[in-house]
Amino acid sequence: MNNLSTIVKSLRKQFNMTQEELSVKSGVGLRFVRDLEQGKATLRLDKVNQLLDFFNYEMVPSPKRNK
Repeated sequence: MNNLSTIVKSLRKQFNMTQEELSVKSGVGLRFVRDLEQGKATLRLDKVNQLLDFFNYEMVPSPKRNK
């Protein structure tokens, strides 16, 4: 899992929602929600933002962290 998947899963649980409910309410497919929460490396950014918008979040560019 990555930061994004952890955050989305946490928000979904905080709102007591199933993946299916989040899918319907955010307007993205169930498969997309599952892929995002499992940390899939390639996802459409427009759909990520659409889902995040439901929680009043957004993706923003940030510098890479040193490893």
